[in-house]
Amino acid sequence: MIKLSKFVQLLNENYLSQYNTKITGGFDEPFYQASKGINQAEIRFAHDYIRSALHELAHWCVAGVKRRKIDDFGYWYAADGRSQKQQDRFFKLEIVPQAIEWSFSLICGVRFEASVDNLNNQITGIDEFKFNLNKQLELYLKQGFPKRTKEIIQLLAKYQGIKAPHTFLDENHQQPSLSYSQIYKNTSEGSKA
Repeated sequence: MIKLSKFVQLLNENYLSQYNTKITGGFDEPFYQASKGINQAEIRFAHDYIRSALHELAHWCVAGVKRRKIDDFGYWYAADGRSQKQQDRFFKLEIVPQAIEWSFSLICGVRFEASVDNLNNQITGIDEFKFNLNKQLELYLKQGFPKRTKEIIQLLAKYQGIKAPHTFLDENHQQPSLSYSQIYKNTSEGSKA
């Protein structure tokens, strides 16, 4: 597993600076601070948690040029305690960034767990969300990752000594905490049975 300090150094010195951006930890809550004047944009992750760093980096990869000029990318966010309707929206919006986070986790040797980010309420749709994450990652493996994501994967893979990152990801990703019966249930064939 890559050490957090090395991960931060690698990204800040070899990649993010070209986007006038840096990644830093130690914050109570994650946040993206857009560039102000001469100050770099800052991808802030919670405490010293590498999984938080990977997650926030994934959101940065998804955000386009306009969104990267807005604090927290201008994204909608409702804190813990969301209604089922809000949670369904969260699931829809989190598929792409969490699939990217999953790829980063694999390359870095960090265990990935899908984040539902709503611990105080009973919610439904978690299994479907995990299934859709797997489908999104498989789509990226088949059609290719977005440019910045691909470049970060290559940078991290080089550091980790992984010569063929695409093959490595394809061979090492597994459905996150989801049984085959749950996968079958969520396919069109399963819903007809």
